[in-house]
Amino acid sequence: MKHDAIRKSFERFLRTRDLKLTPQRARIFERAFATHEHFSAETLYDWMRAEEGPKVSRATVYRTLGLLLEGHFIQSLDTGRGELVYEHVTGHNHHDHMVCLACGKIEEFHDPRIEALQDEACAKKGFVVVSHAHRLIGYCRGCARKNRAQDELETVHEAPGE
Repeated sequence: MKHDAIRKSFERFLRTRDLKLTPQRARIFERAFATHEHFSAETLYDWMRAEEGPKVSRATVYRTLGLLLEGHFIQSLDTGRGELVYEHVTGHNHHDHMVCLACGKIEEFHDPRIEALQDEACAKKGFVVVSHAHRLIGYCRGCARKNRAQDELETVHEAPGE
């Protein structure tokens, strides 16, 4: 879906809530769709403060993110680190996430075998899937390597008899 079509769809969604696309909401929408990174509400608020344009309050950022979520224009991801991050999903292919607990790195992946197994499990139960979010929490290659090195270092420095 093209950007202009997504924006018009967001405007229609807002009208169903008796809301308008204010300059502040437009800025938030544009910035959220301008990045391919996962971003937190606070990161988005910081971008708004640093960039030119109509002043946007923290509350407006949070409320607009809520509207974008409700309308399925963006998706949230719980990173397991105490904050949600967001990404725009309209016009993008489905994917899942691997989240590193140490550094916060988020890797996107898609595996048709996992999708097929989920579909099979749902079919067995007569469950109709509307959407899903698959998230793996662990350690990326670099952090896992650091953890192994730290474990080896601690093992070498343990006192005899411990």
